Amino acid sequence: MTTAEPVRDRRDSRGSRVSARVRIMGWFMLVMTAGLAVVVLLVAEFERAAVDDRVNRALEQDVEEFRTFARAGYDQGQGRAIQDAWTLFGLHLGTQYIHEAEVLLGVVPLGNKLNSLKQIDQSVQNVPLDQPALRSMVDDPAGTGTLMTTAGEFRWLRADVLPPGGGGTPSGWFIAGYFVEPLRADVAGTVRTLIWVSLAALVLAAGVSWLAAGRILAPVRTVRLAAAELTEADLTHRIPVHGRDDIAALAEQFNAMLDRLERAFSTRRQFLDDAGHELRTPITIILGHLDLMGDDPAERAEVVRLCTDELERMARIVDELLLLAKTEQPDFLRAEWVSVPELSSDIEAKARAIAARRWTLEAIGEGEAWLDPQRVTQAVLQLAQNAVQHTADGDPIRIGSALSDGTVSFWVTDTGPGVPEEDVERIFDRFVRGSDGGGERTGAGLGLAIVRAIAEAHQGRARMVSEPGYGATFGIELPATPGPKAGREVTRWAGS
Repeated sequence: MTTAEPVRDRRDSRGSRVSARVRIMGWFMLVMTAGLAVVVLLVAEFERAAVDDRVNRALEQDVEEFRTFARAGYDQGQGRAIQDAWTLFGLHLGTQYIHEAEVLLGVVPLGNKLNSLKQIDQSVQNVPLDQPALRSMVDDPAGTGTLMTTAGEFRWLRADVLPPGGGGTPSGWFIAGYFVEPLRADVAGTVRTLIWVSLAALVLAAGVSWLAAGRILAPVRTVRLAAAELTEADLTHRIPVHGRDDIAALAEQFNAMLDRLERAFSTRRQFLDDAGHELRTPITIILGHLDLMGDDPAERAEVVRLCTDELERMARIVDELLLLAKTEQPDFLRAEWVSVPELSSDIEAKARAIAARRWTLEAIGEGEAWLDPQRVTQAVLQLAQNAVQHTADGDPIRIGSALSDGTVSFWVTDTGPGVPEEDVERIFDRFVRGSDGGGERTGAGLGLAIVRAIAEAHQGRARMVSEPGYGATFGIELPATPGPKAGREVTRWAGS
């Protein structure tokens, strides 16, 4: 004994359970976070480089201003040339205005020590520059460098002062310096402000991306809800299409899929309804005869004959119903370029084998048409069979074809009783038989429905012209070239 396997979830268990809306927002936030991080890092680096450049230029400017002043070497207050470095430093520093964290030093030797005259910003005035620090700056052969102090990095640039009479030993040293950390603290404050602004932007972007993702995915959600509401009994839901973007294209494709599903289910329901409607009668007849069948051999033979006839009729009905169901399939037709004269001649030759009638090929279209020759032959022979059922031996039946203005037509004209006016509108419907009372009634009323289905599969149509008592002309009009051209009334039938 076998047990049914449980229905498995078709979704891949390895996939993410996170909703598409969250994933969209997550990717957007990831990209934006990376972008803002790069911006913050670049701004911090640029600001640090700007501080270094600002300090270096300020040091060079201070030293150059001192050199300019020293080259003049004149005390305007005393009206004489400056003779010593200490006086030079005092006069020069008295004319300077320092910037934030800036230091200007005049250093002269005093025995084994160094004496300094300095001008320093108030923010760093308590930072000691002791004898070791001064000695390291005046003895450094490079003339520039950095010192680490209690206030952080101190960057300096030195200018040597030679005595008025010349000589190789400097009589003093002018040092311009900058405490860099206060300036870098401003940079850090700027970066912190930028980080807070970036965080606020991320929060705002998260809200915007959540709303935007919801708007973008709204049509997808509509598709999902519409799919959830679909049942075999109700395939009428459609999604409104707005715009011309990818989401609109998705909605259009989904609606087209629903159209195809609705046609497929409609075809299946029609097939089941038709089969139940038409097969019920022969089944009832067979069951009735079998129930009443006696022991007489002649009676048994007659019942077998009747049952065989009904079974053959059921087989024909099933075949016709299956053919009608196939007309909805995309591979029902196998169109190709066909010579209309050759096809017309073949159809007329095959029609002669149906019954002893006076067959005439009254018109032949000249040229080629894009159609399925087997299906067109099937449709026209069905019309010929229909004409045979409404005529007698020796009666004339005319077959013709025409090709003009992009439309190819095939028709069959008989001299039977014609079609009553009340049957004209429904003559091509399923299970409809003419109500004129003449002719044989061996069919199920599906022949003309098959003709119309073949014509519509070609994007064409079936037509009928009749005058009661004077026969009828049945035919099909098809587009002669690929593409929908149904409904064109450009062909004049010989029988119309």
